[in-house]
Amino acid sequence: MDFGTGVSLAAYFLIMIGIGLYGFRESTDDSSGYLLGGRKLGPAVVSLSAGASDMSGWMLLGLPGAMFVTGMSAAWIAIGLLLGALANYLIVAPRLRVYTETASDAITIPDYFEKRFDDKTRLLRVISSIVIIIFFTLYTSSGVVAGGKLFDSAFGLPYTLGLTVTAGVVVLYTLLGGFMAVSMTDFVQGVIMFIALVMVPIVALTGIGGFEGLSDTLNNIDPARAEELSLADTWSFSLMGGVGIVGIISAMSWGLGYFGQPHIIVRFMAIRSHKDIPTARNIGMSWMLVTIVGSLATGLVGLAYVLQNGTPENYLVDGAFDGETIFIVLSQILFNPYIAGFLLAAILAAIMSTISSQLLVSSSSLTEDFYKIFLRRGASQKELVLVGRIAVVVVAIVACLLALDPDSNVLTLVSNAWAGFGAAFGPLVILSLFWNRMTRWGALAGMITGAVTVLVWTYVPLMPTEAGLVPFNDALYSIVPGFILSTLTILGVSLITPGPKAGVMDTHADVEGQMRS
Repeated sequence: MDFGTGVSLAAYFLIMIGIGLYGFRESTDDSSGYLLGGRKLGPAVVSLSAGASDMSGWMLLGLPGAMFVTGMSAAWIAIGLLLGALANYLIVAPRLRVYTETASDAITIPDYFEKRFDDKTRLLRVISSIVIIIFFTLYTSSGVVAGGKLFDSAFGLPYTLGLTVTAGVVVLYTLLGGFMAVSMTDFVQGVIMFIALVMVPIVALTGIGGFEGLSDTLNNIDPARAEELSLADTWSFSLMGGVGIVGIISAMSWGLGYFGQPHIIVRFMAIRSHKDIPTARNIGMSWMLVTIVGSLATGLVGLAYVLQNGTPENYLVDGAFDGETIFIVLSQILFNPYIAGFLLAAILAAIMSTISSQLLVSSSSLTEDFYKIFLRRGASQKELVLVGRIAVVVVAIVACLLALDPDSNVLTLVSNAWAGFGAAFGPLVILSLFWNRMTRWGALAGMITGAVTVLVWTYVPLMPTEAGLVPFNDALYSIVPGFILSTLTILGVSLITPGPKAGVMDTHADVEGQMRS
């Protein structure tokens, strides 16, 4: 590792830990402060925190890698994400902020489900917590994998060391400062990601002869080079090239996942007022548009750069080039060590912002939805905060164990967890906010249906092909059937079960009144 790069990364780590110490002083006196920041975050922090925690390591590794390997068709994922994020701000954000406070000040998503439906059986709370812990552990492992790949590819350091350092720093500031520290570090990390995803593709583009050089290079790819770089047989410089209608639906359906991502929608619960949501939306969507275009451009321009200048031998693994490392390659080739260190810190920022959010949500479920409810109902606030910190460490250790395989694909891990949350919680969140006839049994049945559909669709080989049986997910992204079946189940079961209690209807009416005022 170059001295300048090391200095930049060390400074980044110290800033993150420093923010954790500040958060420790400001927000950890009770579980509400530790897990939700006291509902006092401003719109700028909420929007960039939501964006940074959403756009994990896949934005600087997975998405550029997909663009590098498959071509312009990868942009359909970005289009779906932009539309989904905008819909999330318009449909879910303002109403969820009001509803969670009106429903006896719910501070976690499972807590909201239980209070929204007055579920005395607590099945909604328990099962939603189980879904969160399972999928977030998988999701967190994807971030740790990205950290390990960064240290391996960029610094030549062991994958396991990178995995350990990445997880260790995140655990430290999350454990210390809770939600306040996580949100503030996310804000800083969002700014770093923004700058990096503007700088890298622009500088790389100037190095290949601008847009004319980009077009000439990518429209005339030598088949031998395509094989060397492991490009897809269907690689195309056209948005419609190499992809059919089912492929477009699968890619754009990523946008459906936003409605059910606990680590994103919990930000909406923490903003100081639902009237700040429009400001947060404008900031958040502007940030997302620039960064996601920069991510796609990095993969595309990076491919052209490698085709023109040759494949850097020190980035080959067993003779093959990993497209997910293209941002790392460009950062180290095109910039001096100090700036390269800053750019590589952007990858860590993307990784850490998501890991910390996921650790905190998992911790909140283990603390508020298991420990407090079933083990220690009379636990003091200090005890709950302590348990929350212990839970952060436990979840991180499990995620690290799952991430020990360096061949894990970041985008694949993220896509599976994203689909699980989107199908299990997405329809449930939307309908619970708008449909007063929805029942707890409908909510429970829909959540289970969505989660099970995704798991079966993704991991069980049921679709016959020439190569044998493969999962249906190979043809159509699992969030599509999961979201549809979950929605239909909620509607059907709610209509055939007894309607909500009077108190539940009163709360819903109160929320409607606040939204109109």
